[in-house]
Amino acid sequence: MEKTDYKEIKELISSPKKIVLTSHTNPDGDAIGSSLAMLHFLKKLGHTVNSVVPNDFPEFYQWMPGSDEILVYTNSSQEVQSIIQEADIIFSLDYNTERRTGVLHDILSKKDCIKILIDHHLEPQTHFQYSLSDTSASSTGELIYRFIENLGMIDLLDKDIASSIYTSIITDTGSFSYAINTEEPFRIASELYKTGIDIEKIQRMVYDTFSEERLRLLGFCLTERLVVLPDVKAAIIYLSKEDLNRFNYKIGDTEGVVNYPLSMKNINLSCLISEKNGQIRLSFRSKGDFSVNELTRKHFDGGGHRNAAGGTSKLSVEETLSKIKNILPLYKKELDYELKY
Repeated sequence: MEKTDYKEIKELISSPKKIVLTSHTNPDGDAIGSSLAMLHFLKKLGHTVNSVVPNDFPEFYQWMPGSDEILVYTNSSQEVQSIIQEADIIFSLDYNTERRTGVLHDILSKKDCIKILIDHHLEPQTHFQYSLSDTSASSTGELIYRFIENLGMIDLLDKDIASSIYTSIITDTGSFSYAINTEEPFRIASELYKTGIDIEKIQRMVYDTFSEERLRLLGFCLTERLVVLPDVKAAIIYLSKEDLNRFNYKIGDTEGVVNYPLSMKNINLSCLISEKNGQIRLSFRSKGDFSVNELTRKHFDGGGHRNAAGGTSKLSVEETLSKIKNILPLYKKELDYELKY
C-alpha cells in the first residue's frame, strides 16, 4: 500500500502542529530508533512533538539522544491521554494495525485527526490518510530516512537523527545480517556515517551492555530450556514466569534469544515461548522461504514478517510447547530444506 503524497505532507507540516509519535507494545530498537529520529526531525521544523509508547522499553536503548523525552503510557497514562486528545497529527511508527499498541488501542482508534503510517510489516490496515508501507524495507528506520529524503529535507539530517536511524536498521537486521532485500540499507548507512556518528559505539551500547543476570539467563535458556526437534528442523526455547524471576528479569533481557537456535546446522525454525505479565508470548524466526508470519496468523493470533513474527497463547507454557510440537509436523515438508550459497 502506498498513499504517500509528499507534496501534501510537506504542506501539512509547513506550519507548527501538535504531533504525537506512537509505536507498538514492547517497543524494540526499530520502534525507539524510528520514533526518536522523527522526534528530532519534526522538532527542527518547529512542531510541538511528543513520542509515546505503551510500556517501558529496554535499558540498552536509553542512551539514545532524546530517549528521556519518550512518554510511557503505563507510567504517565493521564498525560499521554491528554497529549493524544490534543494532537493535530498522529504518526504510527513500526506497526500497521492499532491493536498492536495494546493499552493505547482504544484511545488511538477513537481519536479523529490526520494519521500517517510509516511501517514495513505485512498486511497493513488502510484507515490512514497517508501511508509509507513497504514490506521489502529492512526496518522502519530505513523508511524514516526515505521519508525525510522524499520530502526534500535531507539537509536537516544531523547526528541525533542519524544515530537513531542507524540503531533502527542494525537492530532489525542483526547488524546487516538478515532482512535485507535491496541495497538501500547499505546506501543509507553510508549517508548516516557521513554525519559523524560513532558506529562502533552504537554497536557496543546496543549489544555489549548485558547485565550479569541477562547473560546467565541466556546460558540457562541454551542449557536447560532448549528443545531440539531434528525431524522438523526446528528448536524451541521456553521460559516460565518462575524462570524469569530467578534471573531478575528486566524488559529486554530475552531480546535476541530466539535467534540463537538458528545458528545450528539443519535448524530452519526457532521459537521462544515466554510467560510475561500473565501472558504467554511467542516469538518465531525462520530461515529461507518459510513464513512464520503465516504460521503465527493461523495458529497464534499473531503476525509480522516472513522470517520474523510473534503471537500469543491462552494456554500454559507447557501446553503451548506441546501445541507447537503438534503443529510443526504439519509443516515438515516446507521446513525440510538446506540453505545453499
